[in-house]
Amino acid sequence: MADDKHGSIQRRAYEIWEREGRPDGAHERHWREAEREIAAMPAAGAKPAKRKAAEPAVKPAKAVKSVKPAKAAKQKTAATRKG
Repeated sequence: MADDKHGSIQRRAYEIWEREGRPDGAHERHWREAEREIAAMPAAGAKPAKRKAAEPAVKPAKAVKSVKPAKAAKQKTAATRKG
């Protein structure tokens, strides 16, 4: 089991090294990054955690009632029609 983990870390560290253009002297950082990634992965054969149904990220906005024009505006319109 420990050999599997070691091999997984080694392969991942190599992938990281290649992805970064094979820089010299970054092997320890690549190894630590690979260890973190492998540790964060769920164990093989483990059941995935149950998840709740996804909630919408943003609640829909409430409908806005139409605004009626002010009485003064109505009176002004009526006055301009007469005259």
